[in-house]
Amino acid sequence: MLNIANRKKLWEPSEDWIKNAEVTRFIELINKEYIQNISTGKELYEWSVEKIEDFWDAMWKFSGIISSQPYEKVVEDLNVYPGTKWFPKARLNFAENMLRFKDDKLAFIFQGETKVSKKMTYAELNKVVARLAKSLREMGVKVGDRVVSYIPNLIETAIAMLATTSIGAIWASCGAELQPSAVIDRFGQIKPKVLFTVDGYYYRDKVFEIVPNIKKVVDVIPSIEKVIVASYISDRKPEISSIHNAVHWDDFISKEENPVNQFEQLPFDHPVYVMFSSGTTGKPKCMVQGAGGVLIKHLSELILSTDLKRSDVIIYITAPSWMMWNWLISSLAVGATIFLYDGNPLYPDPLIMFELMEKHKISIFGTSASYIHYLMGIGAKPTEKYDLSALRVISQTASTLSPEGFEYVYKEIKKDLYFNSISGGTDINGCFAGAIPILPVYSSELQGPALAMRVKSYNERAEPVLDEQAELVCEAPAPSMPIYFWDDDDNMTKYKTAYFDHFKDTGKNVWRHGDYIVIHSDTGGITFWGRSDAVLKPSGVRIGTAEIYNVIEQLPEIADSLVIGQKWEGDIRIIMFVLLNEGYELTGDLKEKIKKTLREKTSPRHVPKIILETPPDGIPYTFSNKKVEIAVTKIIHGIAVANRGALRNPESLDFYEKIKEDLK
Repeated sequence: MLNIANRKKLWEPSEDWIKNAEVTRFIELINKEYIQNISTGKELYEWSVEKIEDFWDAMWKFSGIISSQPYEKVVEDLNVYPGTKWFPKARLNFAENMLRFKDDKLAFIFQGETKVSKKMTYAELNKVVARLAKSLREMGVKVGDRVVSYIPNLIETAIAMLATTSIGAIWASCGAELQPSAVIDRFGQIKPKVLFTVDGYYYRDKVFEIVPNIKKVVDVIPSIEKVIVASYISDRKPEISSIHNAVHWDDFISKEENPVNQFEQLPFDHPVYVMFSSGTTGKPKCMVQGAGGVLIKHLSELILSTDLKRSDVIIYITAPSWMMWNWLISSLAVGATIFLYDGNPLYPDPLIMFELMEKHKISIFGTSASYIHYLMGIGAKPTEKYDLSALRVISQTASTLSPEGFEYVYKEIKKDLYFNSISGGTDINGCFAGAIPILPVYSSELQGPALAMRVKSYNERAEPVLDEQAELVCEAPAPSMPIYFWDDDDNMTKYKTAYFDHFKDTGKNVWRHGDYIVIHSDTGGITFWGRSDAVLKPSGVRIGTAEIYNVIEQLPEIADSLVIGQKWEGDIRIIMFVLLNEGYELTGDLKEKIKKTLREKTSPRHVPKIILETPPDGIPYTFSNKKVEIAVTKIIHGIAVANRGALRNPESLDFYEKIKEDLK
């Protein structure tokens, strides 16, 4: 267990920072309009969970949400959970809120590795969205239809989403890197009318053509009436005659110069996105999320927690397969400039992102723990090479970041910036835990629960606990939680089974998310220890996988690792798989070093019984950069993994199939 001595204070906001923070302006609004006397971040959080209705009412006003009809009240009944009705009677349009700015400020800067660069202003964005929406309407797309994309992180991806949601159709997306089987598993369930796609993409300067993959998808999903293909890897129109009902983007989009943007006015909870679970444990769940809920949740996190301003240039290393893409695109509603990067963020140089930060004055950089750990592993010192004076916020999510990773950011990237470690889920298209940027930053800690999220950690008896590892739960609803699951029954059986069954027998009606955390009583911060369904239990002792990763991946020999628990002689034994850095071998001495390091820095219970080396790219990951212990655990126990297409590197599982008999 970490104590306060281990959790170093890394950053304290200055008086100027606090004065200029968006959350400070928000507190001023609350104090004035709700007759409060809030002065600190912790007081703000306590008020937000005690007065959930007032918080979201204040957030609506503060962010200036555009609606054609006002709400009569914030929420009908917070005790209806799930199924809470937010902002009844309000009518709005998601895309209209994204496109409120219409000037010549840059909306997008795009960089596709070394190949393609583009820019687009807000004025240009409004115009092209109107043209595309006009064409979609003319082909028969209407409110409630599903429009999907199988496409990289391009400006065209955002344009297609905005055109779709302006009509009131429902958007879902998969990155171009997904295999056709994974795309079919997702889109096949929701029966889309239109598919946006592309001729291919670049990765490490290699060209990947996906027209054959598109054909496989379209041939299996008969509901698709139109396939709109953008050009990315070629200046010419791609050959698409093999794809049924396909048309080039340039031929489909309206030729009218200045059509008027028509924004369908819809209820607050009208569906805007279908988001898909990772699908690593079965067929992906289709989670339907409401337009108003996603909008107001994203605005709270972007403005209050990330301190996003109109003057910022923001980037997140992401792809359309991951909810962080949706989160990033909502920055349009703040009027910031979004930097879209498609490709490998470590190519052609491991520090290419910092070169782009210097060149484009990027002020908010979003990344993953694996990216930071990689930079640590190669000893990178960006602060010595690049002018990062514009950079003021780094946001990190996906897998768990080690305490050393937190410290590395301040030591080798920039001493004075706000490090915003966040954690949430595709399920809510937002955060359960995150940050309030007028609080200090401690190593290994997220600053606390997200605003208005009544997050607790429950032990196995459903008791809230502090300073010990337990399950992350949310005791109250939030606007961006799914409004329903696709094809669920009237009793919301699939929905309730996914999130509300775990503690049902204790009489507690809470959302159990599946993360293993510690809430610290001294700072109020939260340390994440990995997925609770991947928790190791040797001799009944519960160990979060991140406890092991945080230690082992600091060793210079180790590039990456994965640990699982194997049933063995009536108990659980820990098996560790390591990916070695170039030039090292898994010798007996290195195995002993690993075991000794874990014994000294954690406990004897953390020491693996078996240590094996994986081939290159042998650690399985989801498309949101999360390790997949469950799939490997299944294979080792002789259980088939049905949905390999849900992995970024499905071929990694072949190694575990080959060795499973030896481990018996």
